[in-house]
Amino acid sequence: MSRIAVCSRSFSRHPVLRAELEARHAEVTFNEAGLSMRGTELIDFLKGHEKIITSLERLDEALFAALPELKVVSKYGVGFDMVDLNAMARRGIKLGWTGGLNRRSVAELVIAFAIAALRHVAVCDREVRAGEWRRHVGRQLSGKTVGIIGCGHIGKEVTVLLKAFGCKVLANDIRDYAAFYRTHDVEPVDLETLLATADIVTLHVPLDETTRNILSAGRLGLMKPDAVLINTARGGLVDEAALKALLADGRMAGAAFDVFATEPPDDGELLALPNFLATPHIGGNAEEAVLAMGRAAIEGLETARLPTADWPAPAPPAPVS
Repeated sequence: MSRIAVCSRSFSRHPVLRAELEARHAEVTFNEAGLSMRGTELIDFLKGHEKIITSLERLDEALFAALPELKVVSKYGVGFDMVDLNAMARRGIKLGWTGGLNRRSVAELVIAFAIAALRHVAVCDREVRAGEWRRHVGRQLSGKTVGIIGCGHIGKEVTVLLKAFGCKVLANDIRDYAAFYRTHDVEPVDLETLLATADIVTLHVPLDETTRNILSAGRLGLMKPDAVLINTARGGLVDEAALKALLADGRMAGAAFDVFATEPPDDGELLALPNFLATPHIGGNAEEAVLAMGRAAIEGLETARLPTADWPAPAPPAPVS
């Protein structure tokens, strides 16, 4: 009988997921203290467990070396930037993962961000609460050109939702999704063209050495002065200092971030800007997505397989609507 450890704080405090996991496994250790663990603290928590459920914890060669009994890692969530898949494969540790389960949750937040930024919702809310009554003139999402950087699971879902607003969609991705682009009237373009053309730019790529700082100061400078930047993907994709300068100087209309290079973010100047909207990494934190990801993680304890060169698999087509 395998011993299971659950690192994720949200999984550990979710009564439905806890009950469903305990119904299938007799020996489960939850993160009862709600700690964000790393290094030796994380190793100590995981010792003696053959299978684990993780979320945003860093799993590297040193950790795997310290846990020779570990056989399975099941992912609660979709990102791999915190996991050394090569080290897992070398040590014969299997990975349980199902992609795209939070795509509607994140895509809906993108739409909410776009509308909130274009209509100055956060600023209006603060001003009304402070006793001001200033009717800001905003812009509609309808008919805008939206640039999607990364057209995998979530990028495709955003595309589908944007159809209701009559938006023109540009996409940039290292993979060719020609069939999807034809079906949904998406124009594939190079990154520089996307940045220079789009009214709204939204990021949907993983964080690795090829995407880190993908929106550098130079590339951010290509965006139109009235453009809005949205990041619900990963912190570290954007030069946040350069972004702050553009927003402060009025060289970019607005930005909305759910993720940051350091979480919680520690740049008080950026957070204080009236044209910057921030949320605490809640993109996949809708109840429906939490349940779907949690149940997939439970299932992944049994269906895990060794990571391979093609992991993760290409995203399936989004539903036509």
